[in-house]
Amino acid sequence: MTQPRDEVLDDSGRLRGPWRRVLGTLLGMGTATLRERRAELDRVFADEGAASLLPSGQGQWRCDPIPFLFTEHEFAALAEGLTQRARLLEALLADVYGPRRLLEDGTLPPSLVYPSPRYLRACRVAGAAKVPSPHLHLYAADLIRTPDGTWQVLADRTDEPAGLGYALENRRVMARVLPEMFRSMEVAQLRPFFDAWQATLQRMAPPGGTGPGLALLTPGRGDARWFEHVVLARELGCALVEAGDLTVRGGALWVKTLNGLLPVHVLLRRQGGAAMDPLELHAQHDTETASTGIPGLFSAVRGGSVLVLNAPGSGYAESPGLAAFLPLLCQRLLGEALVLPSVPVHWLGDPVSRALVETHLEDWIIHPALDGRAPAELAAPGNKVAQQALLARIADQPWAFTATERPVPSVAPCTGTGETLEPRAVVVRLFLQFDGTAWRPLPGGVARVMGHNEPLRSRLPPNAVSKDVWVLLEEGADIMGPGNLTVPPLQVRRTAGDMPSRVADNFFWFGRYLERLENAARLTHAMLARLSRGGLLPRDLPELKALAACLADADVVSDEVAAAAGPAILAEMLLRALTRDSGALAYLTERIQGLADTLRDRLSGEMYSMVGHGVRGLKGARLALRGARPGAKPTTVITGSNASMGVLTDFAQRVLEFSAAVSGYAAENMVRGGGRLFLDLGRRIERAHAVATQLAFALEQPPARIEAGLVLALELCDSTLTYRSRYLGVVQPALVLDLVLADDSNPRGLGYQLHAARAILRVLDERADDPLAAMLDEPVADMDRIVAEVIGAADQSTAAAALPERLRAIAAGILALSDALRRQYFTLLPASWTGVGDG
Repeated sequence: MTQPRDEVLDDSGRLRGPWRRVLGTLLGMGTATLRERRAELDRVFADEGAASLLPSGQGQWRCDPIPFLFTEHEFAALAEGLTQRARLLEALLADVYGPRRLLEDGTLPPSLVYPSPRYLRACRVAGAAKVPSPHLHLYAADLIRTPDGTWQVLADRTDEPAGLGYALENRRVMARVLPEMFRSMEVAQLRPFFDAWQATLQRMAPPGGTGPGLALLTPGRGDARWFEHVVLARELGCALVEAGDLTVRGGALWVKTLNGLLPVHVLLRRQGGAAMDPLELHAQHDTETASTGIPGLFSAVRGGSVLVLNAPGSGYAESPGLAAFLPLLCQRLLGEALVLPSVPVHWLGDPVSRALVETHLEDWIIHPALDGRAPAELAAPGNKVAQQALLARIADQPWAFTATERPVPSVAPCTGTGETLEPRAVVVRLFLQFDGTAWRPLPGGVARVMGHNEPLRSRLPPNAVSKDVWVLLEEGADIMGPGNLTVPPLQVRRTAGDMPSRVADNFFWFGRYLERLENAARLTHAMLARLSRGGLLPRDLPELKALAACLADADVVSDEVAAAAGPAILAEMLLRALTRDSGALAYLTERIQGLADTLRDRLSGEMYSMVGHGVRGLKGARLALRGARPGAKPTTVITGSNASMGVLTDFAQRVLEFSAAVSGYAAENMVRGGGRLFLDLGRRIERAHAVATQLAFALEQPPARIEAGLVLALELCDSTLTYRSRYLGVVQPALVLDLVLADDSNPRGLGYQLHAARAILRVLDERADDPLAAMLDEPVADMDRIVAEVIGAADQSTAAAALPERLRAIAAGILALSDALRRQYFTLLPASWTGVGDG
C-alpha cells in the first residue's frame, strides 16, 4: 500500500522548513502544558464557540492546537489553481443555465445534466435574455496532498460552501489560547478577507437606493451550521433572516418587520437552492421542502431587484461526474490547461472507463455521478454477492456512477490521548470570493482531521476535529485590505420596530421565560423558608396553602400536591420537583438557553456568554442537589432535613441571582430599541399576570385571617422592607394594597407592571389611540379604585377578602392582551385566525 506523505518530515526524516519554529514552540511548552491548552481550546469552544450553539445531539466542534501550515509561495500557487477552477465552474454554470452549447456540441453528456437533482430547470434563462451573473460568488474546494507531494481537489463546493465561520472561530480561539505561537511567526490575517467581502456585498447592491439591504438566509437554529450563520451575519453586517421573515412584493424582496417592509438587495443564502422558491420548484421537489422557501423569489431575481449569492442552481457544479470532464471543459471554455487537477475519477457512462472499473471492482470507490452529497460505496473484497449486485446497478444506469481510486491524503501531527503526537490524515478546505472583477482567496481555511474509515468526500460535519490553517508570510509581505467604498448618505434611524416579527417574538418569550424562572425561584424560596422552621402552627397553614396554590399555578408542583397541603408532602414533593429533569426549573432554563441561542446574532458577546455560563451553572447545581446528603447516590433525592433545606435555599437564591444578572445586562447593555422593548414587555406581562394571580391566592382568606394573606402578599411582591419603612409594623389592608397594587413606583407591584407595559406599547405604536395600550387603561384605573374602595369600606378586611375574583379577572385580561399582542406583532394575522390561549 502506498504510504501517505508526512507534512512534517521529509524522506530523510528531517523537519520540513515551516514546521521547525511551530513544533519548537509547541514542544517547548512541554506535553503537560500542551494537553492543558488542548483542554482549554475544547472548553472555550464548548462555552462560547461553535459547540455552544450546535443543536443538541450534533456533537462538538474541536480545534487541534497544532495548525496546518502553508508557505506563502505554496499557498499562492494553490490560490492560482483554485481561481482557475472557480472561473471554469462559473463558465460551466453560465452555459448549462444559458445557451447550453456544451450539450449541443456533445462536450457534456445530457445524462450528466438533466437527471441531476441539483440542476434546477427554473433557473435557466433561455433565448437572448441575459444570464444572471455571477452564479458563483463564494467558492471552496476540499484538497488533499498525494504521496508524491502534489495537490488534488477532492471536491468542489459551489452551492453554499460551509466553513468560513469555523475558520474565523478557529483563529480567534487559537490566538486566545496559544498567543505565544502567533508571536513567534508571521501568520497571514483573516480579517482583511472579511472586510473586503463586506465591501463587495455592499457594492453589488443595485444602485439608486438609500443604502444596500444585505441579508443572510438561514434555515434556522435547527440547522447544524447555525453557528456559522450567526458568525457570518455579524462579520458581514447582514441581517440574519429565515424564509418566513421574507416576502416578495412588487417584484422586490423585503424583510417583514414590525414597522413594515425593508428592502433586501443582496441575499447571501445558506439554504439549499432547491428550497428557495416553492412557486417554481414545486413540480420538481416535494411540498414539504418547497414550502420552506420564498414564493416569487426567482421572479425578483430575474427582474434584477435582488441578487442571490450563490445563485440557486449553482450546486449542480458539485456533481462528482463533472470532475472527469473538467480538463476538456477547461480547454473548451477557457482555452487553458487545467492547473489544479481533481482526484482521478472515471465516469462510468464511458464504456472504456466502465470496463476498467468492472475488472477489479474492489479497488475502486463508487460514487453517484450526480449528487456529491450521497454516500460512496465500496465493494467488499471477497463478497461476490455484493459485488454482483453493485455491478448490476452500474450496468442498469452506468451514467449515474463514477469511480475513483482510493485517495491517500497526507498526514499531519495531532495531539492525541497519550503523551506523543499522532499522525492523522488531513483534508484542507480553502475559500475564494469574487469581488466583481477578480477572485480573492482567504489566506487560511479549515483543515479537517479524518477519523478512521471516515469518507473523505463527506460534507463538513458539525462535530469535526479541525485545524487552523496558517499561511506563513515572508518578511516584508504586504497586507492587502479592501478598497474605498462609496455609499450614499444614510438616514438616521432610531426606530424600535426594524426587526423581523420572529425576532421580536423570541425576545418577548425570552423575557417571559426569564420571569417565570425568577417567579418559580421566589415561590420556592418562600416555601422552603416556612418548611425549614419546624413546628408549624395552625396560623401558618393558610399561608402554606396559598403558597402551594401559587407553586401549582407556576407548574413547580402538581395541583394534587398543592391540594394536599400537608407540610411533609409539600416538602418531599417540592424537593423532588427541584431535582427532576422534567421539572419546571429544568424546563425553563432549557428554554432560556434555547432562545438565547436563537437570538445569538442580537445579543452582545458578554450577555450571551453570561447567559450560557449561568444556565450551565444552574444545571450543574441542580444535578448536584441529588447527591447533597452524605453517602447519597447521584440519583438519590434529598429528604427534608434542615441541612438539605439550606442547600436547596441556596440553590433557589442562585436562580434569583442569575435572573438579576440577566436583567442587569439587558438594562445596561441593550439599546432601548426593539429587542430590549419586547424583552421588557414580556417580563412586565408575565410578572403582572403572576402578581395578580398570586395576590388572589394570598387574599383568599376569611376576613378574620386576612392579615396572614396581607403579609404573604408583601413577601410575594418583595415589598416587606418598603412597607415597614413606611408604616412600621402595622398591617392594614388599604396600606398593603396601595403598595402592591396602585403604587407605580414599586417595581414588584401590579400597578408598576401595567404602567410599564402600557408605556412600552405606546413606544412600539406611536398612535395616540393604540388599541393595545388602551387595553391597559381600565386595569390601571381599577388599581386606584380598589385601594379607594378598601379605604372607604366599613370593614377593610372584608373588602380585601372580596378581591380575589376581581384580581383573577385582571389576570385574564392580561392574557387577552398577550394574545392580541401576538396577533398584531408576531403572527400578523387577523384576530379570528388565532386562538385566545397563551402558550
